[in-house]
Amino acid sequence: MPLLDRIHSPADLRALSREELRPLAEEMRARLVDVCSRTGGHIGAGLGVVELTIALHYAFDTPRDQLVWDVGHQGYPHKLLTGRNAGLESLRQEDGISGFLKRTESEYDTFGAGHAATAISAGFGMAVGRDVKGEDFKVVSILGDGALTCGLAYEGLNNAGHTDRDFIVVLNDNEMSIAPNVGAMSKYLNSVQRNPLYNRLRSTLGDLAGSMPGPLSAVGPLMRKWEESVKAFLTPGVLFEELGFRYFGPIDGHDTDALVETFTAVRAFKGPRLVHVITQKGKGFPAGEHAAGEKWHALPPGHDPSTGKQLKASTANPNYTSVFGTGLAQLSLERKDVVTVTAAMPSGTGTGAVAKAVPDRFFDVGIAEGHAVTFAAGMATRGLHPVVAIYSTFLQRAYDNVIHDVALQHLPVVFAMDRAGLVGEDGETHMGLYDIAYMLAVPGMTVTAPKDGREMLGLLRAGVNHDAGPFSLRYPRDASPDLVPNIADIEPTPYGTWEVVRHGKEVAILAVGTMVGQSLAAAETLAAEGLDVTVVNCRYLKPHDEVTLAAILAEHKQLLVVEEGTVVNGFGAYLASIVERHEPGVRVQAHGVPDRIIYAASRARQLASCGLDAAGIAERVRALHESEALAG
Repeated sequence: MPLLDRIHSPADLRALSREELRPLAEEMRARLVDVCSRTGGHIGAGLGVVELTIALHYAFDTPRDQLVWDVGHQGYPHKLLTGRNAGLESLRQEDGISGFLKRTESEYDTFGAGHAATAISAGFGMAVGRDVKGEDFKVVSILGDGALTCGLAYEGLNNAGHTDRDFIVVLNDNEMSIAPNVGAMSKYLNSVQRNPLYNRLRSTLGDLAGSMPGPLSAVGPLMRKWEESVKAFLTPGVLFEELGFRYFGPIDGHDTDALVETFTAVRAFKGPRLVHVITQKGKGFPAGEHAAGEKWHALPPGHDPSTGKQLKASTANPNYTSVFGTGLAQLSLERKDVVTVTAAMPSGTGTGAVAKAVPDRFFDVGIAEGHAVTFAAGMATRGLHPVVAIYSTFLQRAYDNVIHDVALQHLPVVFAMDRAGLVGEDGETHMGLYDIAYMLAVPGMTVTAPKDGREMLGLLRAGVNHDAGPFSLRYPRDASPDLVPNIADIEPTPYGTWEVVRHGKEVAILAVGTMVGQSLAAAETLAAEGLDVTVVNCRYLKPHDEVTLAAILAEHKQLLVVEEGTVVNGFGAYLASIVERHEPGVRVQAHGVPDRIIYAASRARQLASCGLDAAGIAERVRALHESEALAG
């Protein structure tokens, strides 16, 4: 019987011998590669932490001891060991196992994590909560996948380090942040630092240095200075020691014996301590081990588990992300004042194309969204036109920077928000549902949403031409509905304009971005039923097209605003307040994503469940028209 099939909880894991842990790791990797080849998923980070996950559950008494995983896609091996192996085929599927950690899914998921660098702050909060309540258990926060580039990690370290709380941080260093090589010296330092005799001796020397009597008291500071100098010379952990953490490592993150021994020793100490573990992202997946880490960070469903190649070639048009990246690269070659900033996601935002075309004007700042925005603001003060390309959900982390550092100074920064709207299998942590609402609230912000790839590049060109303040555009995780020419052949989309794409006599649908195509399909269905509707492409949400809106109001008494974003304080609510002031007799209804959490499913299923496919829009128009007829 395979070892993995015998494990239904970490208690079963702890019943295994140490010799069985290595073959268990091999089985877990094979299981992850097999399942993710069918479901898709964030496979790279998970493969890198298999031995680390085994060692943590083996050395700590979970679920009593709390493991706090940073960036939930490290958690796939954790799911295998905590009762979810049998159902792993439902990973990222509708009503299946989440692609991230989820407190409602398992008692072992102590903190839901989707964005980077939350583990230290959350874990330290748990440690304080434990102490306030007089409880007794360990808290281990596992920081990883480049998250040490994120400012939140340092805020947590700074707050936790200079306390006496029992708190452990594991730095999973997968060669994306501060990794030194693991060699003989590192193994030596590791074996010394986890040796109980060494730690007792060091503690005794520290006490002795502080209690030297009389004339010998002057020796104490010299002893401390000598100890610090030797530590700084020999160990890479002086930064963490200065922050107040006892440092252990670096440790080979794929040596199960070393990990178990280290965690067993570290568990016995008190106070803040940090264990530095070196891992290889994508380990055990041959294609992932020998390619750039970000490329194999995640895979779509339906790929060959040995090569990572798609089993079936896509016949769809290029996706918005690649169209955007190609267009921005071409625009950067055309204009020497355009610079690009992203936050650790060059391929995820399509901007890897810019890095190849103009590397001296491309800046990947790491997982540091707030810094990315303020950094771009600084460049804008020098006459450059920065394009900040960040996922909609991640830009939420930099909202203060958008307002304070860009908008209040009227700086011409373009915000390109990938994954805007419903994101399918990536689930609730990655939904880009709030950017319309939060950007509309920013003074002086131009807010736009293209109906297709060509219009996206037209808005991008308009954005870098705009000098009067910040400019935002959003694009979905989807294929572009059109074949897009080179940006050289695309004119800027006229500023502040809408486009009437279908003229009708009854209800007017004011559609935003992706909803233009869905609304046109709905209009065709309604026309066959005898209901003639207008469809307007509201590509500029702010400022809106006053002339076109006035014409619509003159001809229609019923407006349905359709947007792929939260209906709460979205464009529909924004436009309703405008119409109320000018034409209070016109009825405006907003139709968007309802005020609830949207869980993982296919994007098509999510659109249908929110009533944002053609059928759902048509139904909403019918209801609006019928209610007006009854009222009349």
